[in-house]
Amino acid sequence: MEEIWYFTKGNGEVWRKKESHKTVDKVHPGVSLTIPLGTHFQFKNTGKSPLEFIIITMPPWPGENEAFTVNNYWET
Repeated sequence: MEEIWYFTKGNGEVWRKKESHKTVDKVHPGVSLTIPLGTHFQFKNTGKSPLEFIIITMPPWPGENEAFTVNNYWET
């Protein structure tokens, strides 16, 4: 499952990890990024307004068994 995220509102950060490569990207309206197959990811809102984005999956999302929870990157 591959994903494309396009941010439409708010400010935040997205953490991604694929094997040993890790990134944290700042996101805001107009930013897009990809979540390749096998990538661990988390996102958080860093602003005062809601963080909103559109997610496109390819191929179409097969169901809840496609994803699983990983340990938190950020402290809650």
